[in-house]
Amino acid sequence: MTEATDGPRWQPVGHGTPREQEEEVHREMRKFYRAGSPPWDTGVTPPELVALVEGDDALPSGRALELGCGTGTNALYLARHGWEVSAVDMVDLAVERARDRAREAGVDVRFEYADATRLDGLDLPGPYDLYFDLGCYCGIPAHRRDAYAEGLTRRAAPGARFLMFGYGFEAFPDPVSGVDADELRDRFADWELVDVTPGTNEQPTAWYTLDFVPRTGRTP
Repeated sequence: MTEATDGPRWQPVGHGTPREQEEEVHREMRKFYRAGSPPWDTGVTPPELVALVEGDDALPSGRALELGCGTGTNALYLARHGWEVSAVDMVDLAVERARDRAREAGVDVRFEYADATRLDGLDLPGPYDLYFDLGCYCGIPAHRRDAYAEGLTRRAAPGARFLMFGYGFEAFPDPVSGVDADELRDRFADWELVDVTPGTNEQPTAWYTLDFVPRTGRTP
């Protein structure tokens, strides 16, 4: 995942009321898809996900949910490798393209036009063995991040794996964007952060791997 070298640039967000912050993020996301050049939607499945699916210690295929799926590259990849896949994105243009790609490829993926922090209104009960997030969480306003974590936790199968890519808080000049290991430990109380691997971007980035290990007595 890299920063675009041309086309739209991410603008600082996070001012105003909580609702206005959410609307700003949505507008920014749609802007990139209208221009056809979202920097996070490269059309190439990252090697970190490939290793998880095809590597020496690959997960057995099961149910997967992608948060912020864009035009479907990674959801389609998972489905082609035997996973039962659902995927959500808050940008209607992205979801339409993802559905078109799935039809053209003859691949069965359930794409939903939805907010990753509001899963309860969807028919996505899980349980899920794998969650994948390529830069979605790190753009969510702070007041919606607990809802994101709770939505995943309620749908997690025993031993579920969560692979997340995120930009650091220093990457963008706004109070909304970014994530680090300490925040994930705090927000995902029923998960164990088992790996943090720095990204290769010019800006501070990292890949985070979390395993579902309930600590609070809740069940999915």
